[in-house]
Amino acid sequence: MSRTAPAKTGAAATGKDAVAEPGGAAAPAARPRLTVNVRQSGIYIAFALIVVLFAVLTGGDLLQPQNISNIIVQNSYILILAIGMILIIISGHIDLSVGSLVGVTGAIAAWLMVSHDVAWPVALLLTLVAGAAIGAWQGYWTAFFGIPSFIVTLAGMLLFRALTMTVLGNQGLGPFPDQVRTLSNGFTSGYLGNVGLGPLGGADLFSLLVGIAVVAGLAVSRWRTRATRLGYGQTVDPVPVFLLKIVAAGALIMAVTVQLARFHNLPWVLVLLAVLVLAYSLLTARSVFGRHVYAVGGNLQAAVLSGVRAKSVVFWLFVNMGVLSALAGIIFAGRLNQAGPTAGNTFELDAIAAAFIGGAAVQGGVGKVVGAITGGLIMGVINNGMSLMGAPSERVMLVKGLVLLAAVAFDVWTKRRAGSPLLR
Repeated sequence: MSRTAPAKTGAAATGKDAVAEPGGAAAPAARPRLTVNVRQSGIYIAFALIVVLFAVLTGGDLLQPQNISNIIVQNSYILILAIGMILIIISGHIDLSVGSLVGVTGAIAAWLMVSHDVAWPVALLLTLVAGAAIGAWQGYWTAFFGIPSFIVTLAGMLLFRALTMTVLGNQGLGPFPDQVRTLSNGFTSGYLGNVGLGPLGGADLFSLLVGIAVVAGLAVSRWRTRATRLGYGQTVDPVPVFLLKIVAAGALIMAVTVQLARFHNLPWVLVLLAVLVLAYSLLTARSVFGRHVYAVGGNLQAAVLSGVRAKSVVFWLFVNMGVLSALAGIIFAGRLNQAGPTAGNTFELDAIAAAFIGGAAVQGGVGKVVGAITGGLIMGVINNGMSLMGAPSERVMLVKGLVLLAAVAFDVWTKRRAGSPLLR
């Protein structure tokens, strides 16, 4: 893969380091390519191994239909936060306030719907607008005023937690309307009835068809991406490896879909997550804004010299983080059926951990939305699996801390193997 100027644009779009070696000599293409493949595939292999490990340790309880549904529903708000957090980290920033944003936006939603009887669609819209305004506040101080995001969001963590307690009067507020609770805890209806699956029993036909459609769409998308890269003369996986990845991903999706179809069909929050993952994956991979995000995080000075409006990019990333935090706040409050003054505590740590475990680089410029979702699911499986085993909370925290440290250590190690000048 060439290191000429046109290749830099493509690298920025995929989160790869496109900076030439000092002295103008380009680094060998094969070695960084191998390292990137290890980074991209290693997280999925690790996820599969963790699932298998806890499935064995829990006697198969981890993979029961009800438990799989519980993992998705219980971690949905963390996964939503992880989508926004991975974009913030790719751009080279951090957001420590998302947990407090979850709390304050849940409080705003409860104040509107419960205390003032505002219609739930209007209340949800106003809550998302409030989240966007909070994100704009933090984005202004970070992007245009020049205060480091660590400081701005640390201040925000304290400010918005205080605001949450002020809105709620230091007590819970609920219950929420049925529609909000359904979004958080509900399931799709059996539109087409059930179909027999032999020894597995009955399963919702509509859910199975959705799973098949997702697998087909994934296969077509990957094939078109591969064809496009071949057309530009880029390196791609051999056909057997490419097909193996498609089959493995399709088998995983269908296995989860079958288990969900055997329980209570598809959770509505899973449908919401699927839409968000698809939208943000397209945003990062196919849009100009997505390429600018990678460019800002990969090499800020080069991005500015290339005409990227870096301050505007960072500002809108924080606005987006505010909106997603508000959405997570609504989901979390709806799941508990009340807004509480301590809602969202430590959520920012889980979201950051999900991003780094999912392959985000410490220096920025690298990461994928799907990787962040995988990182969040790894944390969720660890929590759920150890809970099923009856492990104490301190042991769960110990394991999660070691997993996070291992993920960051792996990131640093791969950069050293790739010859990154920052780690020499």
